[in-house]
Amino acid sequence: MNTRLTSALTILLFTLTTFAAEPWTPKPGSPERKAIADALRIPVKAELKKDVIFKIDRLKVQDGWAFLAGVPLKSDGSEMDYRGTIHMEAINEGAFDGGIFALLRESKGQWVTVRYIIGATDVPYVDWPQEFGAPAVIFE
Repeated sequence: MNTRLTSALTILLFTLTTFAAEPWTPKPGSPERKAIADALRIPVKAELKKDVIFKIDRLKVQDGWAFLAGVPLKSDGSEMDYRGTIHMEAINEGAFDGGIFALLRESKGQWVTVRYIIGATDVPYVDWPQEFGAPAVIFE
């Protein structure tokens, strides 16, 4: 490859990596934050068979990916009642922490839940960047 082309490609690569979008957190009440929470609400409501809102402790978005860490709550904001859900056994065994971790992807202007886990007592998302190709920085 000639030196001019190599130099041009190096500059282009540097520019693209230097100005790549940094991860951000959508502000509470913003349409993007609501769209992400609404997309997650669909499978969680189906799993729990209860209306749900989220106390969002951490939300990072980058390159069409979103990572959310928080707590599912009843629609009135009170603590979720897990009686009658698939989580009762884990709760009875003391292996449930009540939090939620979720990975979402924007597709055709809509957020879609890729993976979520409720009640994990470890760090279930450690392999998600490799497994799904999501940017590792959103999990930090």
